[in-house]
Amino acid sequence: MAQLVYALNQSLDGVVDHTAFAPGPLMFRHFIEEVRTLSGSLYGRTMYEVMRYWDETQADWDQDEREYATAWRKQSKWVVSQSLEAVGPNATLVKGDLGAAVRRLKAERPGEIEVAGPTLAGSLSRLGLIDEYRIYLHPVVAGEGKRYFDNTRPTLRLTSHEEIAEGVVRLTYAPA
Repeated sequence: MAQLVYALNQSLDGVVDHTAFAPGPLMFRHFIEEVRTLSGSLYGRTMYEVMRYWDETQADWDQDEREYATAWRKQSKWVVSQSLEAVGPNATLVKGDLGAAVRRLKAERPGEIEVAGPTLAGSLSRLGLIDEYRIYLHPVVAGEGKRYFDNTRPTLRLTSHEEIAEGVVRLTYAPA
């Protein structure tokens, strides 16, 4: 049975906006390795559209960006959207009853499935379907933007903490 893990970069003030800050080279290497180990990723429409950037190789990419794109393209993706009619390569559109679809997905797959996007994570959290929360806390203050916890306030317990790279600390929580 798969474990659903909500993992995102976050500023000290709770912002997850990818335009406000980005991982440094060591953190990016960490994420390449993380993506390689996932059973797949579960996206909301907005986050999926952001991540589609990795579908098309860019001429100015370095080796790490090419490695990340290769790993991302290989993994299974599920996209929760009521407005999209189609999704890209290696992706499946999820419509209808979110809880039933995600329970079925967790039952059918092994390993970890990453949840990406605060709106989707909020919905899954309210349904009690997220097994672990990973906050990659960056030493920056963004000031404004989308928050890691979007309209949800789960009760959590800290299970681990670790400095990963470049002053970034990974805080891992489980539902209490």
